[in-house]
Amino acid sequence: MRSRRFLRAEQAPLDWDTPGLIAGVDEAGRGPLAGPVVAAAVILDPRKRIRGLADSKVLGPKTRARLHDEIMDKALCCAIAMATVQEIDTLNILQATLLAMRRAVEGLRLPPALVMVDGNRLPVLPMRAEAIVDGDAKVMSIAAASILAKVHRDRWCAEIDAAFPQYGFAAHKGYGTAAHLAALRAHGACEHHRRTFAPVAAVLIQPPVGA
Repeated sequence: MRSRRFLRAEQAPLDWDTPGLIAGVDEAGRGPLAGPVVAAAVILDPRKRIRGLADSKVLGPKTRARLHDEIMDKALCCAIAMATVQEIDTLNILQATLLAMRRAVEGLRLPPALVMVDGNRLPVLPMRAEAIVDGDAKVMSIAAASILAKVHRDRWCAEIDAAFPQYGFAAHKGYGTAAHLAALRAHGACEHHRRTFAPVAAVLIQPPVGA
């Protein structure tokens, strides 16, 4: 488990640094076999502390939901954006992720002077940006963005589960679990599956079990 001690926090810039607001950006949903990839951008308010911010992957669902609401209430501004399954299949998952991140930054009500992005790749942005590996465990605004993106995508999966209960999206969130792969073999792919991902591509070239 990653340390929850943040190595960097948003603070007033030094004289030689870029003055202005700082946004953190993260995504959820690169690995699943179905559904969009979701990105969030958050500019925190230094006057309104949010206790318990951490990488969304080390938090339980109830804690994530509570923090999601607190971030939405206390942040200076935040935005959530997606890249669709069709865009993922057309562009590839990396480029679709960067597209979702760019859309999230563009959706911010206040323009940031600096954008800090989790990972080692950056979307094309008109302002200064910095990629930070394990940024969701190091920078508070990136952790906040990871929570917003994760909760939003999990809620999307719950909604889709109601329309396609045979796949169990609410349980596995689109990841390639044994149950999900068995459902793919039994029922074939639905409109929300990523057709360029190998397990989905495999079932597209053969009929579902029992068909």
